Amino acid sequence: MKITVCGAAGRMGQAILAIAKSDEDVEVVGALEHEGSRAIGTGEPIISSVNNLEKFLSETDALIDFTNTDSALKNLDIAKGCKIPVVIGTTGFNEEQKKRVAEISKSIPIVFSPNMSVGVNILFKLVEAVAKKIPDYDIEIVEVHHNKKKDSPSGTATKLAEVAASSIGRDINDAGVYGRHSADALRKKDEIGVHSVRAGDIVGDHTVYFAGPGERIELTHRAHSRDTFAAGAVRAAKWVVGRKTGLYDMTDVLSLK
Repeated sequence: MKITVCGAAGRMGQAILAIAKSDEDVEVVGALEHEGSRAIGTGEPIISSVNNLEKFLSETDALIDFTNTDSALKNLDIAKGCKIPVVIGTTGFNEEQKKRVAEISKSIPIVFSPNMSVGVNILFKLVEAVAKKIPDYDIEIVEVHHNKKKDSPSGTATKLAEVAASSIGRDINDAGVYGRHSADALRKKDEIGVHSVRAGDIVGDHTVYFAGPGERIELTHRAHSRDTFAAGAVRAAKWVVGRKTGLYDMTDVLSLK
């Protein structure tokens, strides 16, 4: 299977290229970066300008995108025109941008997930199950990432909050509280707290706390390497080829639904 990777010089892009290189069933036909990137023309495979995306897609079975929200939407539009399925690992989309992704998925199959690892997607299911069993417990989410991460909270933490809120009949837009800094920050009963830490070179930790009278449950996922996300992205690319148009996520890829 032939893939093209957008965001090839980034941390995730480099991990995906390494995983793909070790997979005898995968060939990288395009490794692309934004125009002006110092990475263009370097590395193995040679990194090219994303301005040439349409040319590479003519030889591609699936596109993997780990860029930024604006770039990802531009790349999606090009993939739509070329009828190429897409795996989106980019995070930080606002609601309007998510609607745009959903609209494009009516024309091509898209796997859209804030986290490609098996463990995190199992964590989503566990949080859903626990929240339904103890809906009156306080729910707080803490995510920890390296000090170069731009978006906050992480896409995974945002998804965890959405899953928890939905499971107990709340709207995360009303219940979500993102960090607390006030002389009067007393926790309200219906809040779901989401907190971000940025430090060192931490790949990614996520913990969901369910706290009630005299006890608490902690569900934690710790990523030891970006390889787990990269392997998931390549797995998703293999899965999405030949699918019907539509918007999918990693629970579809991993048969967790």
